Amino acid sequence: MRAEYKIKIAPSEPHKMEGNISLRDIILGGQDGLVNVLGLLLGIAVASGDLRIILAGGFAGAFAESISMAAVAYTSKRTEQSRYEGELEREREEIREKPREEKEEIRKLYAQKGFSGKLLDEVVEKITSDEKVWLDEMVKSELGLIPVETRHAFASSAVVGLAAVIGSLIPLVPFLLLPLLQISISQAIWLSLAISALTLFIVGAYKAKMTIGDWKKSGAEIAIIGIVSALVGYAIGFLFKAPTA
Repeated sequence: MRAEYKIKIAPSEPHKMEGNISLRDIILGGQDGLVNVLGLLLGIAVASGDLRIILAGGFAGAFAESISMAAVAYTSKRTEQSRYEGELEREREEIREKPREEKEEIRKLYAQKGFSGKLLDEVVEKITSDEKVWLDEMVKSELGLIPVETRHAFASSAVVGLAAVIGSLIPLVPFLLLPLLQISISQAIWLSLAISALTLFIVGAYKAKMTIGDWKKSGAEIAIIGIVSALVGYAIGFLFKAPTA
């Protein structure tokens, strides 16, 4: 008996395409917030040696950074959606003006995926019989674009902003607890560096565990890159260090 193939192709569902967007946004916001505020704190701490100024600068940087990161995440998603809509309209015009050429592009796409012969013909006919499916396949498979709903843009910006706040507060902890721990500002600087490095290492290791790669290498890479970046703030602060009486 000859095997029969039943081909059912439906438009992709945007809400199922986001993948690990939350993990990506958490790492993006948290890491960026932590490194930026750590660099700012180190610079202010070395330059001024005044706890009140250090805390004021740290909190100002933390919340300004978080709002900025959230706004960037939102506008980035909206830009992706605008591009998607623009390419969708362009493909729609091409399908209506040059259907034969566009149909051949679908054939090439699925031939590259291993389809051939009668099955390839059936797949191509099935896809191109529905303009909505055809459009979706061209934009997704040929251009690698996916739609971004407004609610996803808001959700992404909220996650990035919240993660940035939390990340930004981590290097501040030693300075907040400085009177309680009865340590000097110099000791608080090194404690802040140690806590931040450990946090970045954990983030890198977790990222590798959730995706792919060596967790030790990933953790070390993120920790080293973050701390080296933050030490730039320390160096600038040292250059502008207030003279001692």
